[in-house]
Amino acid sequence: MAEPVVRIPDAKVALSTASVYPESTATAFEIAARLGYDGVEVMVWTDPVSQDVEALRRLSDYHQVPILAVHAPCLLITQRVWSTDPWVKLQRARAAAESLGASTVVVHPPFRWQRQYAKDFVSGIWRMADETDVRFAVENMYPWRYKDREMLAYAPEWDVTKDDYRHFTVDLSHTATARADALAMIDRMGDRLGHVHLADGKGSAKDEHLVPGRGTQPCAELLERLARTGFDGHVVIEVNTRRAMSAAEREADLAEALAFTRLHLASAATRPSRVPRP
Repeated sequence: MAEPVVRIPDAKVALSTASVYPESTATAFEIAARLGYDGVEVMVWTDPVSQDVEALRRLSDYHQVPILAVHAPCLLITQRVWSTDPWVKLQRARAAAESLGASTVVVHPPFRWQRQYAKDFVSGIWRMADETDVRFAVENMYPWRYKDREMLAYAPEWDVTKDDYRHFTVDLSHTATARADALAMIDRMGDRLGHVHLADGKGSAKDEHLVPGRGTQPCAELLERLARTGFDGHVVIEVNTRRAMSAAEREADLAEALAFTRLHLASAATRPSRVPRP
């Protein structure tokens, strides 16, 4: 019998620029290059560099770190970034991705108070997806909770598998906050799962984005399943390092997250046995 060999799937491991907050987008490129990440996902937010395609291109070229995905400005704090019109935001995210060579735009479902946007969201995402080779990967969210009260803040659904999209992003910090079964969710996504935000959580009402392995989510199991199924999308480390006491501590957390991801993406495969010639 041949000895098992290590097989690494085609999935690339990227660093979300959100993972270095409150440090800058530029710092994320420096750390990604130093630690050996395969690329970055740019979170478009209030940092002017994250909004500037030419500045991002210069950072990518200088550090030799490709931009694999663009996260559209969907957060509460980015309501005025790249226009107040959510469709214009997505058009600009697509244009940035096309210009930078990124394969994916990550987008959240609308807030419920964005009524017209929410009403047209599913059909609009399909329409935009038909106009480009860039994937629009819609991300699972979660109910907002305060004490024993729950508010459904997203529409049509925080559980995006209840609607019909061409591609999904699964975020394991969000499954923790939603108290949802992450593995059941990726089963529902099936071959439409195109993108992963890897983080951990303990089921708090807060969106924790812990380093993988520090919470209760099946981070290792998910990665091993991706390896077995030949997943060829991107796995993005999107963790919260705001409490890091120093740059060295932040970098250590991001190095640990990368090592965890690469370890569990590696799977044992057995080469066919060689039959000796007579």
